[in-house]
Amino acid sequence: MKTYKFKTNINCGGCIEKVTPFFDKFPEGTTWDADTNHKDKILTIKSSELTEQQIIETVKEAGFQIEPLKKGLFGKLF
Repeated sequence: MKTYKFKTNINCGGCIEKVTPFFDKFPEGTTWDADTNHKDKILTIKSSELTEQQIIETVKEAGFQIEPLKKGLFGKLF
C-alpha cells in the first residue's frame, strides 16, 4: 500500500461532502483523510491500486485544486 499526500483547497465539511462521492469510486481498500485544520489542507490517500495522477484527476474532476507535497531534506514535507 502506498501513501500519497497532497496540498488542496478542500477546506470545510461542505467540501468534504462534495468530494466524497468521487472518492467512493476508488478501489476497495483505499482510505483517505482531508485535514481541513492544516494550513495546506492536506489530503492523505492510501491505496495499493491508485496512481498519483489518478488521484489528481479525480480531485480536479470534483472541482478542487490539488498538488503533490514534495519531500525536502530529512524527509520533511513542504
